[in-house]
Amino acid sequence: MTSAAAPGNHPAPPPESGPTGDPESGPEPRPESVSPPVARPAPGSDGAPWRGWAAVCAVSLGIFCLITSELLPVGLLTPVGAALGVSDGTAGLMVTAPGLVAGFCAPLVTVGAGRLDRRVVLCVLIALMVAANLAAALAPNFAVVLAARLLVGVGVGGFWAIAGGLAVRLVPERHVGRATALVFGGVPTASVLGVPAGTLLGELGSWRTAFAAVGGLGLVTLAALLVLLPPLPATRHITFPELPALLRENRAVRAGVIVTFLVVTGQFAAYTFVRPILQEVSGVDARYISTLLLGYGVAGVAGNFLAGPRDAYRTLLVVSSALTVVLASIAVLPGPAVGTVLLLAWGLAYGGVSVSVQGWMIKAAPEAPEAASSLMVAMFNFAIAAGALCGGLAVDGLSEPIAPLGGAALMLAAATTVWVTAIRRTPDRSDGQGRIGHRA
Repeated sequence: MTSAAAPGNHPAPPPESGPTGDPESGPEPRPESVSPPVARPAPGSDGAPWRGWAAVCAVSLGIFCLITSELLPVGLLTPVGAALGVSDGTAGLMVTAPGLVAGFCAPLVTVGAGRLDRRVVLCVLIALMVAANLAAALAPNFAVVLAARLLVGVGVGGFWAIAGGLAVRLVPERHVGRATALVFGGVPTASVLGVPAGTLLGELGSWRTAFAAVGGLGLVTLAALLVLLPPLPATRHITFPELPALLRENRAVRAGVIVTFLVVTGQFAAYTFVRPILQEVSGVDARYISTLLLGYGVAGVAGNFLAGPRDAYRTLLVVSSALTVVLASIAVLPGPAVGTVLLLAWGLAYGGVSVSVQGWMIKAAPEAPEAASSLMVAMFNFAIAAGALCGGLAVDGLSEPIAPLGGAALMLAAATTVWVTAIRRTPDRSDGQGRIGHRA
């Protein structure tokens, strides 16, 4: 379904064949808003590589815990609504509200963190999520649950924006792609394992048990972050005026935000209604849909790790092109076997999106990865809401197949944007590096 710490003495790695920021053409940093870089070796490059990878695993666990918390109510809407006297539609605010809050809080937390050590910031955000889930588990009414869910949104937006750019500070340069894939592996893994496990706990015990269990997992995550993460002092102080300036002056960042919006909106316009599409278009028996969606999630995990080490620009071109074909096909081609194959291909392709858009932002703004990442995370979360809304309007006003067809059109627009803004502007060079100017 979404970064001010510039690397110490490990700049963001050049893509295999993609554009990177051109120091001569990029926007000049404001002296009053930029602190001197802190020269600091990555923990994994000092003779103990396991330390860096252990820290990466702790951050990945944090992402897993937060995304599980964000999506947990998907399987608990009916029991929560019944227990607290609200409709399923009202209970759905438990999913919508934190997503919107995460979108707003990604840039707010990035700027508000200022010069604080990023290790401290991540631990505070996880602690906030723990408190929110324990409050939801003990909530006497729906208003308290909803307030707790808003706090979850703060944690998701802030943690994701800051964590996305940390891999370059934790492992040697040659391993940054794989480390970033591991960090973002927490996103599809939460969908595949976290949400079903929470739903099962809700069925075996109660919905309160499920929220309490995620809070307990958060405590484990907090301990892991405290023990495994090294001090991560801020290397750059981002101000609010700098965020719109980054969009205005950096062409690559602007293109990355646009591509994120198109791909994620297209995805959720279609995926929100995947069940009726599989039943009514593909003719899949309702008994098998849960199993197929599990397969979709497993394929998504595989797609994440396949995309991680590869060039973000070209990967997004392949992914958006593949999703154009898959979504258009699943909207019109009947047959359970065809629907199954297309669903698995869908999961494999979309699994590479999160890590690729993060890689795009790090390469587009290597001097300000947290700022660029916060813009991406904000747009990612807003696009989830926009996609679900647009898909719902299409389904209610026309028919189910219109949702994936609309999604396919947005994916085609994304592929075109990637081609025009990144691939076509990137000359092949013998050193494997191409550059596009970042000045608008």
